[in-house]
Amino acid sequence: MVDTKKEQERDELHRAIWAIADELRGAVDGWDFKNYVLGTMFYRYISENLCNYINSGEVDAGNTDFDFAKMRDEDAEEARDGLVEEKGFFILPSELFCNVRANAVKDENLNETLERVFRHIEESAEGSEAESDFAGLFDDYDVNSNKLGSTVAKRNEKLVKLLNGVGEMNLGDVKDHSIDAFGDAYEYLMTMYASNAGKSGGEFFTPADVSELLTQLGTVGKTEINKVYDPACGSGSLLLKAEKILGKDAIRNGFYGQEINITTYNLCRINMFLHDVGFDKFNIACEDTLISPQHWDDEPFELIVSNPPYSIKWAGDENPLLINDPRFAPAGVLAPKSKADMAFIMHSLSWLASNGTAAIVCFPGIMYRGGAEQKIRKYLIDNNYVDCVIQLPSNLFFGTSIATCIMVMKKNKPDNKTLFIDATSECVKVTNNNKLTSENIERIVDVFAKREEVEHFAHLASYEEVSGNDYNLSVSTYVEAEDTREKIDIVKLNAEIKEIVAREQMLRDEIDKIIAEIEV
Repeated sequence: MVDTKKEQERDELHRAIWAIADELRGAVDGWDFKNYVLGTMFYRYISENLCNYINSGEVDAGNTDFDFAKMRDEDAEEARDGLVEEKGFFILPSELFCNVRANAVKDENLNETLERVFRHIEESAEGSEAESDFAGLFDDYDVNSNKLGSTVAKRNEKLVKLLNGVGEMNLGDVKDHSIDAFGDAYEYLMTMYASNAGKSGGEFFTPADVSELLTQLGTVGKTEINKVYDPACGSGSLLLKAEKILGKDAIRNGFYGQEINITTYNLCRINMFLHDVGFDKFNIACEDTLISPQHWDDEPFELIVSNPPYSIKWAGDENPLLINDPRFAPAGVLAPKSKADMAFIMHSLSWLASNGTAAIVCFPGIMYRGGAEQKIRKYLIDNNYVDCVIQLPSNLFFGTSIATCIMVMKKNKPDNKTLFIDATSECVKVTNNNKLTSENIERIVDVFAKREEVEHFAHLASYEEVSGNDYNLSVSTYVEAEDTREKIDIVKLNAEIKEIVAREQMLRDEIDKIIAEIEV
């Protein structure tokens, strides 16, 4: 049943976000402005989160009138070390969001105030376990950028609007995440900007429906997993979907991801905090996954979900060390330098737990091209790692109309067959994009779980069949599309034509008669 109150709250929140973005962006590119809105939301969130944590502790101890926000900075300092240990960071009362916002209009140096506050928050985590989670988090929040205005006064005016806009958002009490409001607001903003920014925004964001499908495929029959990993995690939407589907405590040892783009890396860490994931439950790294993977000590992972960049260049065989890398060596060949897709596949397979599942969005070309990619497919099929290949509809992703695929890999399959699913029609059209509904997702996951044959939809191919097709893994090779063309009865059609010709002759005779009469 749909919770209408929850939906109303969500709609109200979305309208408020849209209004802020609308009022503030002006000359600023929407994708840039996203950093300011998200950064401000994050600042509000950790301020309220810390306040509530301290206040509820005091209330439980019988100090019912206590309010951390009203404390003197000097008195609050005493609690710094303990709070950094428990929460991973510390904020002085005068530097909390509510207090900075209250003084913002009168603060002629608001840009400097915010810069100082952000620096203090990051510095508070230094030397603690949370240091890597907070370092550089506010780097993209440039309070002195000309994008905000040409003068300090104009920039501060925008910053006041930003603080007020985010401050007025009805995000509810942090303790009462009835709509997971901060996280929901984050996802809405990302979707909004990605859909408007085309490639520059869409590449950072996997739409919620595709995330849902990948995670459901990866968790069939499971109620909990040890760890979830994404080798190209972008803003972290895929990692967090596992928590949404399985529940908060079902991911026992946390969320792991690596991202090469520093802006997106910061967004991902912010997203973790906004979804109330503790600093000790996530480990996001900023590096090139293929050349410099950062989680050797954390693998293997029970769930790997990813939408890696399509057909990007990488070092490949130019780097003599890579062919001996334990992630790539087993296939005996490296992915082509101009197309790293198969390198992401091999990396993911290498770090997959023996009882785990990897569900990865793929560019369709890797399923049928020859050369090194064919050799890697042969390795995957000969060793029985490919569980399923799913052909998705086109236009699912922002900024690209390509009809992508999903490759699902497992290390301990119950059979040596590969399931092929043609889901090209499993979608509804929403404006210019296609979208997977919950019914579409359910149908795909149901057939995937049962590994059953469904005419024109799914085919379970034997090893011999796949190897006989030169290891081509394109779904269209195995699932025959339904012929929806109208069937024509040629005998009936000829009779109808004969009738039309006779009728035409009659009409001609009639017309000739009329003309003859007129002439007379």
